[in-house]
Formats: sequence, C-alpha cells, structure tokens
Amino acid sequence: MKNSITTSVRTIAFFLISILTLGCFSPNTEAKPTPSPDKQKIMLALLLDTSNSMDGLIEQAKSQLWTIVNELSAAKCGNGTRPDIQIALFEYGNDGLPQAEGYMRMVTDLTTDLDEISEKLFGLSTNGGDEYCGYAIDKSIKKLDWSKSKADLKMIFIAGNEPFSQGNVPYESACKLAKEHDIVVNTIFCGDYNEGIRSSWRHGATLTGGSYMSIEQNQKTVYVRTPYDDKIDRLNDEMNKTYIHYGAQGRSKKEKQIAQDENAEFYSQANKVKRAISKSSHAYKNSSWDLVDAYEDNEEVLESVDDKFLPEPMQKMDSEEKKAYVKELTQKREAIKKEIQTLSTQRKQYIAENKPTEAPVNTLDQAMVNSIKEVGKTKNLIFE
Repeated sequence: MKNSITTSVRTIAFFLISILTLGCFSPNTEAKPTPSPDKQKIMLALLLDTSNSMDGLIEQAKSQLWTIVNELSAAKCGNGTRPDIQIALFEYGNDGLPQAEGYMRMVTDLTTDLDEISEKLFGLSTNGGDEYCGYAIDKSIKKLDWSKSKADLKMIFIAGNEPFSQGNVPYESACKLAKEHDIVVNTIFCGDYNEGIRSSWRHGATLTGGSYMSIEQNQKTVYVRTPYDDKIDRLNDEMNKTYIHYGAQGRSKKEKQIAQDENAEFYSQANKVKRAISKSSHAYKNSSWDLVDAYEDNEEVLESVDDKFLPEPMQKMDSEEKKAYVKELTQKREAIKKEIQTLSTQRKQYIAENKPTEAPVNTLDQAMVNSIKEVGKTKNLIFE
C-alpha cells in the first residue's frame, strides 16, 4: 500500500513538472498574448466633443489625422509583421443630435478606409450641447465589433472639456465595461490640466489603465516645410494614377481619394505630404474599389469584374491584357511607395533638426501617439 501511494505521488509530481516545463502552467504570472501572423490589430475609437466650444479640437483632429496614421503605420508586431489598423469616429455633446441617443452618434464604424475617416472628419461641425462622457464610452463599446483577442490593442480616446461625470450613465460603470472587454480608455481634457483632474477626467482613465492628458484645443498645428515636400507631392500625383476603380462605387471612391488630398492641402502642402506618406504605407489599402489592391489580395478578382464599372481603356481589354495592365501599375505603385518612404525618412530627420522652438507640445496628435506607444508595449508592438 505504501509503495502504491509513493508511486502515485511520484506520478503526480512528474505530471506537474512536465506541465511547468512545457509552459502550459505558470504560477503567479499573467499569460502573454501570442498573436498569429497577420492577425494582430490596432483598433481605435475616437470620441470627439462637438459642442460649441470645441471648434479648435475638431480643427486639430482634421489637421493631425495623417500624423497619427503615420505613427500607427510605423508599428510592428513582435513577430515582425504589421498590424491591421482600424479606426472608428464618434461625435457627442452636439444639440443637433437626438437627445434620446445621448446627443451622440457613430460617424463611422471601425474601418480601414482612411479616406472615409477623413471625409467624415471634415464633415463635422459644432453646435451647443450636453456632454455625457459615460454614455458615449458605453455606447462606443456596445456599437462597435471589438476584437475578442487579448493580443489586439483596443483603445478609446475621448476628448472634451465638461465634467466627466455628466449624464445618466456613470463613467465608472462605462469604464468597468471597457476593462472587461480589454479596452483602454484614454481621456483628453481640453483645458487646464488640474481642472481636468478636478472634473474626473484623470480618474476615468485610471480605471482602465489608460492615460489622462490635457491639451490646448485652440493651438494651431505648426508645419515645417522641407526640401523633400515638392517631390513627395509630385510622387503622390503619380501614385494616384495607378489606382484603377472598379465596381458600382469605384468611381465615387476614386473621386473621394482626390477630394481628401485637397482637404489635407487646405491646411498646408506639408499636411498633404503627410497624407501622401500615409498612402505609401501598408495602412492605406483600398481593395473594395481599387483593382491593384484587390488583385494583390485575390488574383481571381479580374474574372468577376463587370467591364461597365471599369475605366474606359480597360473595358476593351481581354483578360490577359487586363492582368498585364494591373501588374504594370502594381510595379509602378510599389516603386513610387518605396521612393516616398525613402524621402519620408530624410524629411523626418530634417524636421528633427529644424523644428521651431515655438512648436506646441500639448496637441491632440501628440497626446494620442504617446498613449498608443505606451500601451502598445503591453501588446508586444514596436514603434520604429
């Protein structure tokens, strides 16, 4: 009997040691996410206060969108791949929105369509209102199809200037819900740092391990002109020519691409250049309307395209001619992208060496980028 017990104890001990050795169980440690190649995501929901006092915030968002995208596109997963980037946009605190919906609306769902984000952002306007932060956070969690993977970086950025505690949904319960979904809430108070603390903006961020930041929402974005801007601008025009619209909405999507170039240029050529750099990155992909991107995903797409929704020159081509044409433009676009990326590196170095001393520091883009990089470390994301 004694020998039998001893044998059983040894068997159990050997089993436990084997599990520990294989790494299946680790006492007093938290398991780290192990993202699959090409699966890891960065998912961001931007909740902007569009009440009357927030014109400066909206202007910063419009003028700094491509700076934020460029920082996101520089991210690498621990295995060397690039994460997919999805952005959603909400507005809240606007009297023009239904009271029954808490004066908020989802402007765009989580999307990879950066032209759509830009278009909708430029369509925002301010109008009075009551700002219900708890309600806005709660609804953004429930309305969006957030990933369930612990490997993905999921973040909400909410910006405004009224007390964080307003509304009939307590921010504490909304932040608790966010934490349950592995979503980090970052709060951006538009005004004095200490006032934001007194009005609970910091506490809201603390509840999910997020960052609290204050910005001067009326600060103007400072652009540094560089010797590389004109060439990148010309290359952007050449890159636009490599996009082949297809499908019922293809032509309008192509027109939207050009319109968003113009929106970016409204602020300065340097801002348009930042957009061009974004367009040369993996983050800018338009498989739903551009044949070059679609063909890269699935070569059989050419067999299913309706000729009447193609540009006129392609409507007369046979299947082999279409394939050759798409491949030619693919190679041309890749060469242009590579050249823009090289110039972008040189441009970044020039700006670092010639940045004006009066450049603002408390701006929306810097607040977001700093937080993304900090929390990104917990998801094994590396920013170049």
